[in-house]
Amino acid sequence: MIPVTTFSGKRVALFGLGGSGLATAQALVAGGAKVLAWDDNPDSVARANAAGIETADLRTIDWSAQAAFVLSPGVPLTHPKPHWSADLARSAGVEIIGDVELFVRERRAHAPDCPFIAITGTNGKSTTTALIAHILRSSGRDTQLGGNIGTAILTLDPPKAERYYVVECSSYQIDLAPTLNPTAGILLNLTPDHLDRHGTMQHYADIKERLVAGAKTAVIGVDDSYSTLIADRVERTGVKVRRISKRNAVADGIYAETTRLIEMNGGVSSALVDLDGIPTLKGSHNAQNAAAAIAACLAVGVSADDIRAGLRSFPGLKHRMQPVGRRDHVVFVNDSKATNAEAAAPALSSYERIYWIAGGLPKEGGIASLAPLFQNITKVYLIGEAAPAFAATLGDTVPYEISGTLERAVTHAAADAAADTVSSAVMLSPACASFDQFKNFEVRGDAFVALVAALDSVDMLVDTGKGN
Repeated sequence: MIPVTTFSGKRVALFGLGGSGLATAQALVAGGAKVLAWDDNPDSVARANAAGIETADLRTIDWSAQAAFVLSPGVPLTHPKPHWSADLARSAGVEIIGDVELFVRERRAHAPDCPFIAITGTNGKSTTTALIAHILRSSGRDTQLGGNIGTAILTLDPPKAERYYVVECSSYQIDLAPTLNPTAGILLNLTPDHLDRHGTMQHYADIKERLVAGAKTAVIGVDDSYSTLIADRVERTGVKVRRISKRNAVADGIYAETTRLIEMNGGVSSALVDLDGIPTLKGSHNAQNAAAAIAACLAVGVSADDIRAGLRSFPGLKHRMQPVGRRDHVVFVNDSKATNAEAAAPALSSYERIYWIAGGLPKEGGIASLAPLFQNITKVYLIGEAAPAFAATLGDTVPYEISGTLERAVTHAAADAAADTVSSAVMLSPACASFDQFKNFEVRGDAFVALVAALDSVDMLVDTGKGN
């Protein structure tokens, strides 16, 4: 835990007592703050009380006595309308911040020079975050990984010299972190997302810009117009900018030339690494992720040799284009995190012969947008509620069967791929939510891995937790 000492002896109001909110309240109390917490969910309030956190309905407290208001990032700050607690804080002139801001202040107070890499973007955040942490750890560095990737930032070890922090930041978290100042800040890309919470695409982009605007080195993808303009603006303020691209050469930064990543410095180019043969970094989207990771790691002093070694040993992000097993010429790929068509596209574009397991609880739009990638698919195995609708979209374009269950789909796909004489992938990339058959995409992915492990003669590439 990181005790939040910067509010020691001060009163702090807090709203939102989910996992990260409760951890934040505990970190504030551990640092000496006097916390009053609340949540609209009575069960969350009860859990906080059981954990020793003082609670009170924030509509009844003395707001003039509060030094700050800590808001959970899941609670609306501005759109579609501010939560009532945010309105009360604003009316009282109390600053509204989040857990990332509390971390930033603790780092500034106790170890301002410890390396801090912050990552944001519409797509690719989690893979890039995990890749950076893997490179740092594999090079022997004390590495703390957290934020939006699933580990509350204030549950990490306290800042100290030579301790590296790798933090994934959502737009919600950035909106609550006004003094965010990473050593290296990454903005991967921007496409419309979370507009229900930010109102307009421009407001969404403005929030994302804050992460790189406060960085010592800004690593910015320039394959979309919003990010390109941000790179130009940030550079004009004097911040060092390293541009990255998955398709075009850049004057100062890193870009992909097919599978090769090229660095440009002062007009001089040098080849950094070839991603060909690294199965966890297939596809142009992963070329962008790797370019960003390399630029950030170089910015915090990691050698090119250590970076290359880390790239080659990267096990992949669990449930995201994750190779989990191999049998002869067939690789088994867990892409359970692909819960809609857009999320499934990167995996389907990264292999040329796919036995595709798809379906679940359907999302709006189905899989029609994936039609240009059907040429990569040898056969489809449909599961869950979406099976009839997906079958109608596939029509006569791609052979398919309605397998119904994941177990039947894995068995049939593995048998068909084994009978094929060409290298291929059996891939779970559902393009659907999991809730019709599984609690969440993690449970669905774990079930896929277990079914692959149960097949004959499969060399597993991941730990199944069952020993040898």
